[in-house]
Amino acid sequence: MPIPDWQLPPGVDRGLWDYLHSEEMVGRYDDQMAGSPLAEYDIDFCKTAFERPGSILDLGCGTGRLGLSLAPEGFDYTGIDLSPEMLAKASEKAAIAGVAAKFLSGNIVDLKNVPDAAFDYAACLFSTLGMVGDNKNRESVIRSVARVLKPAGRFVLHVHNRYYIGLNGKGLSTGDITMSQAYGGAPLTLHHFSLGEARTLLERNGFRIEIVQSVGLNGELKFPKCFGFLRAYGYLMAAQKELPA
Repeated sequence: MPIPDWQLPPGVDRGLWDYLHSEEMVGRYDDQMAGSPLAEYDIDFCKTAFERPGSILDLGCGTGRLGLSLAPEGFDYTGIDLSPEMLAKASEKAAIAGVAAKFLSGNIVDLKNVPDAAFDYAACLFSTLGMVGDNKNRESVIRSVARVLKPAGRFVLHVHNRYYIGLNGKGLSTGDITMSQAYGGAPLTLHHFSLGEARTLLERNGFRIEIVQSVGLNGELKFPKCFGFLRAYGYLMAAQKELPA
């Protein structure tokens, strides 16, 4: 029996719930990622930002693509996701690959089952933060990341660009763009950020931004200073948790 709307977890609307529990979506997810240059570029970006092996929490880990890349290089990888279908696939892939990885079921809005200062690194890739509904819930995600990171821990975040010219003006007022799902279910809403919005969200929750990379559909955006705010499909950002004064 479907969960009623009033029981949906914080930050999750009916469209996202349907998306996360679609077996068809999970079955095709890896093929879609394999065809995305951005899905390769963001992993390379993480490898640059995370300078040496350590413990890492992957928020909205999906089928564990980041873990299968980092765990063999000595990272102590933990993935968290709200989709049991995604987590089952991720665990299966890790077992087949012989990769030591841990997977947790949970909502990235509160990370209530994750202890304070438990990780050296964290990542939230492929616009996962944009899938979280409402500004206060997205704020809670970043606040939770700061809590579970060790002092001076690093965080990599990917967001979609609100001003990307390919959106043809959709979502400029709020950043929210609602679209029908290819797998059925209720429409899915994805929040798109301005660069300033993403910066502010990180900085007011205790992060110092170290790297901002404009990305296009095919990875790194060439000549970002040439109308990059319109040409960028999104941004990859590396930030460090600031030490207490």
